[in-house]
Amino acid sequence: MKLADLDIIVTAPPAPGWGGRYWILVKVTSDTGVVGWGECYASSIGPDAMEHVIRDVFGRHMASENPENIELMFRRVYSSGFTQRPDLTVIGAWSGLEMACWDMVGKDRDRPVHALIGGRMNDRIRAYTYLYPQSHHPLPAFWADADMAAESAVAMVEKGYTAVKFDPAGPYTMRGGHMPSMHDISTSVTFCKAIRDAVGNRADLLFGTHGQFSTAGAIRMGQALEPYSPLWYEEPTPPDADMGRVCDAVRIPVATGERLTTKSEFAAALRQGVQILQPALGRAGGIWECKKIAAVAETFNAQMAPHLYAGPIEWAANIQLAASIPNILMAETIETSFHAALVKNTLTVEGGYIPVPDAPGLGIEVDEALARAHPYTDDGLHLEMQSDPIGYHAVNNFAGGAPVKV
Repeated sequence: MKLADLDIIVTAPPAPGWGGRYWILVKVTSDTGVVGWGECYASSIGPDAMEHVIRDVFGRHMASENPENIELMFRRVYSSGFTQRPDLTVIGAWSGLEMACWDMVGKDRDRPVHALIGGRMNDRIRAYTYLYPQSHHPLPAFWADADMAAESAVAMVEKGYTAVKFDPAGPYTMRGGHMPSMHDISTSVTFCKAIRDAVGNRADLLFGTHGQFSTAGAIRMGQALEPYSPLWYEEPTPPDADMGRVCDAVRIPVATGERLTTKSEFAAALRQGVQILQPALGRAGGIWECKKIAAVAETFNAQMAPHLYAGPIEWAANIQLAASIPNILMAETIETSFHAALVKNTLTVEGGYIPVPDAPGLGIEVDEALARAHPYTDDGLHLEMQSDPIGYHAVNNFAGGAPVKV
């Protein structure tokens, strides 16, 4: 069996659009007619340019190769152009294509991917969800209202979730790490208190920041949140900053990984004291590279919590990885009707847990017609940073990096 053909579909999820402005889906077909699906997580270039990168990576390093030869193809990609170093865009292209190879091999062998990468360690995966607005919550007021967030948290706990994530600390900006305002610190504390009071000990609090603080600012914010015992403090500084000082100064486990790629960058985070790794499998290097990252994390007694702000194909890859590793903490989920329909309801959350599918490959059935029926026609990136600096006279209300035009 050889890799023969590549097709790329850029799908725009309809409103409310949770999961980003678009999802880059790759469909790879073998010379024997077996189809594998993957998803490339957002990069720093637009989808049209990214499509050229994906085609170049496939044509240059993968076409006519046996899809089993993951390690060989990865080394070609990683070393391309005499680099031998992490490259966010090129490895992002590879990551989705790599998922498709595993999906193809699993289907050819009639085995789920997790059976090919060490076997099943876990029958179900603990799920967590971001706190999205309920139908009666007004926007953008929801994003800065602790009482509405607490309402949403209770609704998620009643569905069975035992962990909820929120990020009330203001916008992430292109200006690098900033010092949070006292308004934003107070708002963050108010959110933690309101949600903790609402859910009690029924759920863990997961505090997100999107890497927007200076080191000193991250320490100030983290120390203010300690009384509410969040399970993690997510990405408190930009990915190229030294998180070690935050890990040393704050008594909340530090988590990171959404913007990291390959074992090289994740190993550096572990050495700094990060205890929870959050790879986005469509960016970090794919399933096999993240299996290696999980193994390195084991040596630090650290855990894995795969990130998801994308479509259900990346989610499917996350689940296959999570099923095969001993140090899985939980996996992010996004429950929208479009996520479910795109994979024909083959992935579910039941009582706060994701059942690991038994079907071959990634365990999903992709609705290709639905994906093609929602093409992306805008010009924004999947996620975008704010250009303006934060303000210090009031709460910095922020509606996320990928608002949907309704």
